[in-house]
Amino acid sequence: MSAPDDFTAQISFPRLSARTQRFTLGVPRNVRISGDGTRVHFVRTPSGTSRTGCLWEYDVATRQERLLVDPRELLGDADEELSAQERARRERSRESGGGIVGFATDDAARLATFALSGRLWVSDLSTGGATALPSVGSVIDPRLDPTGRHVVYASGGALRVIGADGALDHALVEPDGENSDDVVWGQAEFVAAEEMERYNGFWWAPDGRSLLVERYDNSPVAIWHLADPSDPTAPPVPNRYPAAGTANADVTLWHVGLDGHRAIVNWNRDVHPYLTRVSWTSHGPPLVQVMSRDQRRAEVLAFDVDDAATRVVRTQTDDVWVDLVVGVPAYGPGGRLVTCEDSDDTKRVVVDGTPISPVGLHVRGVLGTDDTGVLVSASVEPTEVHIIHVSWDGEASELTDGPGVNSGSASAGTSVITRSGLDATAATVTVWDGDVEVGEIANLVADPGFVPSTRLLRAGEHDVRTAVLFPRGHVPGSSRLPVLMDPYGGPHAQRVLASARAFLQPQWLADQGFCVVVADGRGTPARGHDWERAVRDNFAGVTLMDQVDALDAVAAAYPDDVDTDRVGITGWSYGGYLAALAVLRRPDVFHAAVAGAPVTEMRLYDTFYTERYLGHPDEQPAVYDANSLLVDAETIDGVNRPLMIIHGMADDNVVVAHTLRLSSALLAAGRPHHVLPLTGVTHMASQEVVAENLALLQVDFLRQYLRL
Repeated sequence: MSAPDDFTAQISFPRLSARTQRFTLGVPRNVRISGDGTRVHFVRTPSGTSRTGCLWEYDVATRQERLLVDPRELLGDADEELSAQERARRERSRESGGGIVGFATDDAARLATFALSGRLWVSDLSTGGATALPSVGSVIDPRLDPTGRHVVYASGGALRVIGADGALDHALVEPDGENSDDVVWGQAEFVAAEEMERYNGFWWAPDGRSLLVERYDNSPVAIWHLADPSDPTAPPVPNRYPAAGTANADVTLWHVGLDGHRAIVNWNRDVHPYLTRVSWTSHGPPLVQVMSRDQRRAEVLAFDVDDAATRVVRTQTDDVWVDLVVGVPAYGPGGRLVTCEDSDDTKRVVVDGTPISPVGLHVRGVLGTDDTGVLVSASVEPTEVHIIHVSWDGEASELTDGPGVNSGSASAGTSVITRSGLDATAATVTVWDGDVEVGEIANLVADPGFVPSTRLLRAGEHDVRTAVLFPRGHVPGSSRLPVLMDPYGGPHAQRVLASARAFLQPQWLADQGFCVVVADGRGTPARGHDWERAVRDNFAGVTLMDQVDALDAVAAAYPDDVDTDRVGITGWSYGGYLAALAVLRRPDVFHAAVAGAPVTEMRLYDTFYTERYLGHPDEQPAVYDANSLLVDAETIDGVNRPLMIIHGMADDNVVVAHTLRLSSALLAAGRPHHVLPLTGVTHMASQEVVAENLALLQVDFLRQYLRL
């Protein structure tokens, strides 16, 4: 960890948090291990406050790091330029860094490719540095073929190929058909990138001679317009948005050869319109997972590249929804079909239809397979994440232990594990040869100046995992503090983890004079099938009740330290929805709220997310009404509670119409409230000055109305 410099020692925590991108700058990421296990490549910024990602190499034998590519040397004095398409892609992946933010290598890790300032670059990893290759348009997601002979990249709706030596750049496939202006090849459509954790739109064959390529046609998707009210001369920007109950993009998948051959991958798209996963390994034919619109049925298809035939190799069904897991389906050694499915109330590794990982070990993602078994990230205790090896005969071996959150990758006996714990804010990044630690990659993250003092407890009959933070220096029993609930609270996301960095912002809030409570209720990961699906059709009832239960448990555990007559709640996105919901439906419990970018009307949110949890709005209109804040504003009688609503005017995910409609409904009902519009801000409010002042304004609002 880098020590605080003069700048970081003098600025406020909110500004430092924004400057460091919530203390993620300087941390090694995008780690890739060479096929022979001798080298580790990764992206890291030069310091904890620099946003310019550089490409680095770690030599396992010598334990030495080497800077390979510094974008500042490549661009000189020129500013980095990003296309609108690249900005949108980064918004989907919540990427706000600069410089090199991602890279790809060939299997032998001889070469690496990346996009920088819209241009295509290739680096010889033996010598370092990089060469700009000729390219057309703004380059998106370049990737080398496994043999290192060619680079494919997306640009202007087309997918293009060029030799790794810079020769013969040409289009493999280009926008076509009646609606060519809305056709895109080689990129993930909106709902895939936003909701499925699928960010890729093309996949190389192991021999590097062909690819599977997504083609999507956005013309069926409704056009919404995003305007900038601060500039009345600027025309509204049209934006295709697939709101719940409306049409999605028309997605197809094609086998495309470098020789110009093209064949569609056929499946019944009327029954299974969603393309959720694609995998192509050397252990079997390409695998494609497709899913029904109601998400209760998924099929895994094997595609024969010779005769373009598909066959179903696995069918997954669920009465509520089928979960997607990163890393599967995939073929492992010996042609074993690896999936992750629910069995015995546990997300388990399934091989050729048979669950092999232990009951109670909740698999979060598959990191890879080899001759010995499957490497997964998984949890027994949901606040901890561990790296586990599951042998083909089902024996589970922990590569990590003790309270903490771990992520990692492995190849040829070498593994790299990033661990965070509650004892330090900086993660450690260690390199292992088998089960022996052989080195550590430097973490240059900025020092926030403190380590959060976090108490974890289990709340209520559902054992809701809950974190409690008091002001540093608070003497137990010395005073009863107002409570500030700080949840995300929505499904498939988690805040309460055994990682100090996760609680830096809550600790700062606590230091302003609050007891801060963070609670993960039903719907959050790693608690089993029934736990996750308890939110179906009932966001409002289930997730709000779990926050109330967490509050009750904290009050019981600390009766002399908390004042339940002064309870506030704050949150962003789903947390914003939950905050507004709390003061509207439970004013007897919650006395003030700050709601950031709230989803107020579920019909205005996207298809894949919303319909998974609430069904189709035409089929279940009463469910949508029951979970809408607009209905609450108009119909619920009760005590008016102070509510501040914050929204970025450029948000293309939770559009500002959510806040404007809620404000209109509150005004019509005679309910006082505050609205804070953020000009030019998207769903990620990452600008330093905005982030700092936003935090201070929220605290002032809560201190005022909670009588602090």
